[in-house]
Amino acid sequence: MPTLMVQGTTSDAGKTTVVAALCRWLAREGVSVAPFKPQNMALNSAVTVDGGEIGRSTALQALACGLEPHSDMNPVLLKPQSDCGAQIILRGKVHGNMDALDYHAYKAEAMASVLASWQALGERYDVIIAEGAGSPAEINLRANDIANMGFAEAADCPVLLVGDIDKGGVFAQLVGTLALISESEQARTAGFIINRFRGDIALLEPGLDWLAEHTGKPVFGVLPYLHGLVIDSEDSVSAAGTSEAGALKVVVPVLPRISNHNDFDPLRLHPGVALVFVGPDESIPPADLIILPGSKSTRHDLQWLKQQGWPEAIRRHLRYGGKLLGICGGFQMLGLRVEDPDGLEGEVGNTEGLALFEMVTRMVSGKQLRQVTGRLSPEVTRSGVTATMTGYEMHNGVTEGPALARPLAELDGRPDGAVSADGQVAGTYVHGLFDEPAACDAILCWAGLNTENARSVDYQSHRLQQLDRLADQVEQCLDTDRLRSLLQL
Repeated sequence: MPTLMVQGTTSDAGKTTVVAALCRWLAREGVSVAPFKPQNMALNSAVTVDGGEIGRSTALQALACGLEPHSDMNPVLLKPQSDCGAQIILRGKVHGNMDALDYHAYKAEAMASVLASWQALGERYDVIIAEGAGSPAEINLRANDIANMGFAEAADCPVLLVGDIDKGGVFAQLVGTLALISESEQARTAGFIINRFRGDIALLEPGLDWLAEHTGKPVFGVLPYLHGLVIDSEDSVSAAGTSEAGALKVVVPVLPRISNHNDFDPLRLHPGVALVFVGPDESIPPADLIILPGSKSTRHDLQWLKQQGWPEAIRRHLRYGGKLLGICGGFQMLGLRVEDPDGLEGEVGNTEGLALFEMVTRMVSGKQLRQVTGRLSPEVTRSGVTATMTGYEMHNGVTEGPALARPLAELDGRPDGAVSADGQVAGTYVHGLFDEPAACDAILCWAGLNTENARSVDYQSHRLQQLDRLADQVEQCLDTDRLRSLLQL
């Protein structure tokens, strides 16, 4: 089955965007193509059409192909729960928790899931564009590798190596990486792509000629630095946006185990919103709306919030009329208590919540994974206005209590979330809450924004526009004839 793998000299070299660009280019050419990432480590994930979960970046690449995301596209997903441990997702389903050493030993078994998923995709699509993880030259991780050259060797596929020139030292990145891999891996490295270039390409050309001569491998092209590119991120947090003067101030704490912070991408793009992420030991600025995001370890991150002084800041914020929204783990934190009797997210025990809702969350096995549609309740919408919403649920907790009698939304005929009696505090289990313009407008209007003058972005259309922008760069800047030859097209 024709497979091409894109690997990078470093994390954040641009593998995700290059794979998305290639997938979109091929789909526009009428090729039946699917993305594939053997192993991913990320807390940004998406619910798949077959009821599993995969990395959010791979779901973006599926969109580039015109496909619904499927568990086979990312057969191994690692969701960190501590500095040394993670939840292991195999082919979309929770396999269990492992520390780093145990997982390193388990990778030889995980390869079976990787190859089974790759073969299943190969039966359904004509071409597979695979994405590596981190760098193939991590000496300490090369044994039993399934993420980079280990997969490429097993699949016997060519590899393109991507280097980020914006970081500096791109020739050292590429040549050094090539030098640290085995002879067979060097042989299957078909060439290079240089990413995020700014300036006059004529000044770079002598270096490109040297690289090709020194390594005996061609440079497939140089991709430019694309200003204003906003696409789903694997794990990096950024609040860069284009807000106007007088914008609604939205503040989000960057929890140690923050998950699915892609929820906030539509707010980054909204001209009427000034989005600020607040990290550890940073001052908490005044806000119109505070949003507590999702978390992979709710009790741990709740304790971190307390240590950072967020409860006091939230109480002051509410006294002055501000609004507060919790999403998934952030919603669980708003209750009286979060219980984890089986230690599903860490140590066994209970943690007192922020006590803004009369409800208790209990962690139970069997993760809720589903895509949802519905509408926001009249509690947060203007009279007579129906705000439709779409999104997905991804959580272990079951929440119960009187607070749920005032739901935030109705999803597929059932209530979700809660709204306080005074209308200042709201919460939901739904990720992707802001993706639908009507729902985004309604929530921002509830928070105090005059949405008549600043409308929400159609985020799905924006994502497709960005993917087309990437595909345009493939056509303009890469050697597409050589790419077709690699893919046997």
